[in-house]
Amino acid sequence: MKRGNKLDLFVSLTRQRSIQILIGVGFLYIIMVALEVPFVFDTGFGVVNREGLNDDVPYSRPFALQSEEELEERGAPVRPLKDALRRESKPERRITEYKSVSGLRFDGGSVVNISGMDGFLGIQKSAKEAFEVGKKIWEEMESGKIEEVVKKTTENKTESCPYSISLSGSEFSDRGRILVLPCGLTLGSHITIVGKPRNAHPEHDPKISLLKDGQYVMVSQFMMELQGLKTVDGEDPPRILHFNPRLKGDWSGKPVIEQNTCYRMQWGSALRCEGWKSRADEETVDGQVKCDKWIRDDDDHSEESKATWWLNRLIGRTKKVTFEWPFPFAEGKLFVLTLSAGLEGYHVNVDGRHVTSFPYRTGFALEDATGLSFNGDVDVHSIFAVSLPTSHPSFAPQKLLDKSSKWKAPPLPDGPVELFVGILSAGNHFAERMAVRKSWMQHRLIKSSNVVARFFVALNGRKEVNLELKKEAEFFGDIVIVPYLDNYDLVVLKTVAISEYGVHTVSAKYIMKCDDDTFVRVDAVIKEVEKIADDKSFYVGNINYYHKPLRYGKWAVTYEEWPEEDYPPYANGPGYIVTSDIARFIVSEFKKHKLRLFKMEDVSMGMWVGQFNSSRPVEYVHSLKFCQFGCIDDYYTAHYQSPRQMMCMWNKLRQLGRPLCCNMR
Repeated sequence: MKRGNKLDLFVSLTRQRSIQILIGVGFLYIIMVALEVPFVFDTGFGVVNREGLNDDVPYSRPFALQSEEELEERGAPVRPLKDALRRESKPERRITEYKSVSGLRFDGGSVVNISGMDGFLGIQKSAKEAFEVGKKIWEEMESGKIEEVVKKTTENKTESCPYSISLSGSEFSDRGRILVLPCGLTLGSHITIVGKPRNAHPEHDPKISLLKDGQYVMVSQFMMELQGLKTVDGEDPPRILHFNPRLKGDWSGKPVIEQNTCYRMQWGSALRCEGWKSRADEETVDGQVKCDKWIRDDDDHSEESKATWWLNRLIGRTKKVTFEWPFPFAEGKLFVLTLSAGLEGYHVNVDGRHVTSFPYRTGFALEDATGLSFNGDVDVHSIFAVSLPTSHPSFAPQKLLDKSSKWKAPPLPDGPVELFVGILSAGNHFAERMAVRKSWMQHRLIKSSNVVARFFVALNGRKEVNLELKKEAEFFGDIVIVPYLDNYDLVVLKTVAISEYGVHTVSAKYIMKCDDDTFVRVDAVIKEVEKIADDKSFYVGNINYYHKPLRYGKWAVTYEEWPEEDYPPYANGPGYIVTSDIARFIVSEFKKHKLRLFKMEDVSMGMWVGQFNSSRPVEYVHSLKFCQFGCIDDYYTAHYQSPRQMMCMWNKLRQLGRPLCCNMR
């Protein structure tokens, strides 16, 4: 009996322990389920709903993507903060503040040359100057000085920009020999001047005469200049077009017309017309030659070859001068000069005959020509300007801004984002930015802050444009102002600013650059980059291989700017993507003044990626769907899209659910 009682007692205790263990396991199971359920909802269901995902492929990104067809408004899941960024991951930090001014700075204190590249050193100096000017402009904007100046100017303005202006010679003289063009010029504008060159006078300035002391030359010359607004106090205003006929000639000893531009007191490359017609293989301007022929009394620099000239001399045959037209200006003789603005450049006709054409220089626009001056050895009898714009082209579009709260950018997320899109824009592109806001920036991935898009804009030369730009940035919250004075050759600085913002402000996994005339299919772009293995650095876009620099024409690149015969592989500028480690490398090199800058920003990116690739492998991904020349069906990005086309493409995408082009302007 005693033995049986002991056995029963043992079984009873065992049962109690088993129950206790089961209860403990049950509690442990409940705790584990409670902890795991959110993770299951955040990731597992995303895998199930993801389009085109194979069941046997492990899911490495918890970012759920839907197609363009699913355009109904609903929130997209936020990437978990613990998800590692590509390659060089940084500790996560909360992002709570929108920055309207780029953190990019260029002090220029240690401007250095790299491998003796003079072109690199030149653009570094230009960047230093542009940031210095931009700093002054921004300080004036912050202090409210610019707003006061613009307000006074507006109050004192009694009339709108006139369609035409007519002045007599005395009126022109009373106005300081300057014709004010309040809204600049536009395509088709033309200015006609009736004048008379004065008789030659002795010139004693050795810089002009190039003779010994006590000697002099007879000089008769005048300057017609299209001028812009002053950029910096103490400097001359920019000369957008400098037209300088020298009736008695210069060092050449023959009559000549010289044309040029001057920005911040730095002259460009001169175009000299010396009486010989431009070569047949030289580029034209709106179909017109740059220099037309006029009568010369010698054979110097003639189109006839030297061998033919010597042969004719040996056999006693002299070349007869063909009398076509005299030099267009003569002392004491009236002339009628017409300066017209064409599609590709300025054209000068004198007494009804074409004389010269000067192609537009990059960095200047027709609207920048706010004044015309006539100085030198000439008497102006009358001046007449017509077909002028009645509102400033760069300023009037700001009236089209739709300041509705529905177009405001959503707040930045607390954690890193999947894709950051930096959009290059100019200060006066109000209409372009508004069209982007109303079209592809309304994509649900952007509205839910899984993708962040920002415009990158430099400061404009016109105070009123900067003032409106600042107001626009404050209202919409989607503009990052890069504080330097805008210049075509310095667009590359905006690309560096995009990299800096994408790395240090939004901690983006991928960073994309595009233009404000580029339509972007946001989810299609992300799908394309997610085809690549997660641990790889990549460079995605419409890649160019073995492209050579143009050494002549409007987009000419000098050997000083680019000494190599080939460009590195590079993606076309309207749309490309890099990983964050590449962007971080670019920013780091820039801050150390080791980043080589080139005026073509897309080539610059290709150069930087190539440099990064030399130490860590980069996968180059080429796709024609990043369309450079316009739009193709099933595009990822479409370039050269007007504001109307932007809206049309967005409507087709929303209503038809397919990426179709809109071929109208």
